[in-house]
Amino acid sequence: MNQKAVTAIIVGAGHRAMIYASLADRNPELLKIVGVADPNPLRRRMVREKYGFSEDMCFESAQELATKGKLADAIINGTMDHQHIETAIPLLECGYDMLLEKPFAMNEKEAMELVACAEKNHSKVMICHVLRYAPFYYSIKERIARGDIGEVINIQQVEHVSYHHMSIGYVRGKWANSQKCHSTMLLAKSCHDMDIMMWMMSDTKPVQVSSFGGRYQFVPENAPEGAGTVCMKDCPYVDTCLYSSKRLYLDHPKRWAFYVWDALEHIDNPTDEDRIALLKSDSPYGRCIYKCDNDVVDRQSVVVNFASGATGSFNMIGGAASSMRRIHIIGTKGEIFGELEESKYTVRMINPSPDAKNGEHDVEVVDLNITGDMTGAFGGHGGGDGRLALDFVNYVRGGEASLACTSIFDSLAGHLAVYKADQSRENGGVPVSLFDDCFVSGSKE
Repeated sequence: MNQKAVTAIIVGAGHRAMIYASLADRNPELLKIVGVADPNPLRRRMVREKYGFSEDMCFESAQELATKGKLADAIINGTMDHQHIETAIPLLECGYDMLLEKPFAMNEKEAMELVACAEKNHSKVMICHVLRYAPFYYSIKERIARGDIGEVINIQQVEHVSYHHMSIGYVRGKWANSQKCHSTMLLAKSCHDMDIMMWMMSDTKPVQVSSFGGRYQFVPENAPEGAGTVCMKDCPYVDTCLYSSKRLYLDHPKRWAFYVWDALEHIDNPTDEDRIALLKSDSPYGRCIYKCDNDVVDRQSVVVNFASGATGSFNMIGGAASSMRRIHIIGTKGEIFGELEESKYTVRMINPSPDAKNGEHDVEVVDLNITGDMTGAFGGHGGGDGRLALDFVNYVRGGEASLACTSIFDSLAGHLAVYKADQSRENGGVPVSLFDDCFVSGSKE
């Protein structure tokens, strides 16, 4: 395996790309950032100054970068979802390997186009399904892979999107309107969860999907009587509404700072007065939560039928009191269930012996002893962010692919299931089939 640091260029210097790139801060012997491509000159300068490369390694776009040929080992592609095809393909054609943010494509046609490009160029393209790297899910996958609970016959998953996360991303924010972001809620937010389902069920394929969902809570008719259109400008409920921009963002200025205050990034130390002025202006984050241009669902249910005969279900509910991801997997010998945020899961094994402590099954509680917000040195998503970046470096260097490593080929099943689920939802829940020719052969090597 190559022992040299992997050289990488950031394409789209947004929040997610910078998190993955931060491995270079902690382990410069593993990863070295040598360039940036971003249309925003402030972000180009920020990355250049942070990592110390020259001006001639700054580019306004992926297309401009591609004209220079291959200048590094890999690309960290953190562009917006709908830009992945136009930014990834020219760079893969140059011979780069790539860490590509999820979802990697907006629809089945784009997905097949990108997969074919990766296959043709023998590119190592790894999709940022960071939940696979969270110790909680990784440990459960190890148990499934060993056959601890036998053959899986059913998998149930739930994701609660917190009220403040729902507001910032999917009602007021970048992923609120599918016409603008070109993505559905299930694709933008929960393709993580659908990927986890496909990963746990990797010995079989999804063959049929059905789904229901829609907008329920964040609609104009739910606005309080007399509510304004800009919270801090003309609304009498600014101090009492659960979704007041004052209460969510001004009172918690650091919680979603990268999104809410991005229009102030040209100011070194913005004041509260600067923030107030922004929320009173045309900032999308200052709008009444019930009077935005959002059109994505705020809850959705998905049912999947697998070729093996196993079934799976996933429920996404937006606007919950707190974030939560729960999983329950039932096999022929036992079951595993737990919550990501607790970093703890329970294994129940069938035991008809009269000596069984519980009379009918044995119980094992696995506590992974991860506390707090589970960020620390390994980043968010239950500790998955940093581990993903480490695995990408190992992947590019030619090391053995880990159990979690998500090549673009491995990511395809989850994406296809999402596309078909949304197709079903848009047609009243009518089941939609996935065919064998949807899947392509490929490898992590």
